[in-house]
Amino acid sequence: VPLSDNNVCEHFTGWVIQFLKITAPLFSFVAGAALLTGYFQVGFLFTGDVLIPNLSKINPLSGAKRLFSKGSLEELIKGVIKLTIVGYVCYDAIRSQLPHFLPLADQSVRQIVAFTGRTAFFVGMRAIAALLVLAVFDYVFQKWQYEKSLRMTRQEVTEEMKDIEGNPLIKSRIRNVQREMARKRMLQQVPEASVVITNPTHLAVALKYEMGTMDAPVVIAKGQRLIAEKIIAIAREHDIPIVENRPLAQALFKAVEVGMEIPVELYKAVAEVLAYIFHLKGSTVD
Repeated sequence: VPLSDNNVCEHFTGWVIQFLKITAPLFSFVAGAALLTGYFQVGFLFTGDVLIPNLSKINPLSGAKRLFSKGSLEELIKGVIKLTIVGYVCYDAIRSQLPHFLPLADQSVRQIVAFTGRTAFFVGMRAIAALLVLAVFDYVFQKWQYEKSLRMTRQEVTEEMKDIEGNPLIKSRIRNVQREMARKRMLQQVPEASVVITNPTHLAVALKYEMGTMDAPVVIAKGQRLIAEKIIAIAREHDIPIVENRPLAQALFKAVEVGMEIPVELYKAVAEVLAYIFHLKGSTVD
């Protein structure tokens, strides 16, 4: 249909509609790709904080600092690289279609519009493919950069350990916690004792001996004053024999650490105590 003053608007509207129909899938794909890229990078994130007025955002000094910061420079370089790559891809795609441009002079407007739409779609698909590849590399780079920012350097770890260990209050607190935990573990073993030797209340040493399985008696708990009272109380609660022997209690308390076997020089004295205990229970001790 030849163009005239009466139908030019009608033809133009039809061409625009046809162009939109042809390019609609392209724009939809671009929008979907942008949304998916953002989702894979940060997940679903919705916040209204950016809508809150903030005067610092229009502060020229703050803006200048952000503009010339290291992060802004990195983003600028990445943006230039992306623009260069996408621009070259689009240029190469258009150049491949140049042989088809010359015959357009002999074609109708409708054919020209259709060709333009197909070319735009072709170029857009090339650009989208390039953007997707860049998005993958950008995602990997951003993730690596984020994980790197979370890791402390060896110097930072050393300084932090110095700060923590160098604080007397923290060191004292750590020692107190360690002592308390060791004390609780020790008291939990008192019910397994064969006998508790006391002095009579100031010192208490809990011994464990199992004939046939142990070479010598083992000190499983010891303490003085308040700890001694706790050991004695636990022993009474579990019907463990309590023997008052001041010299032996003092010797065991000074010479043997918790978890260690008694020394040879105390074998005879401890054996006499155990023999008495086992005799009461109807057993014998070598």
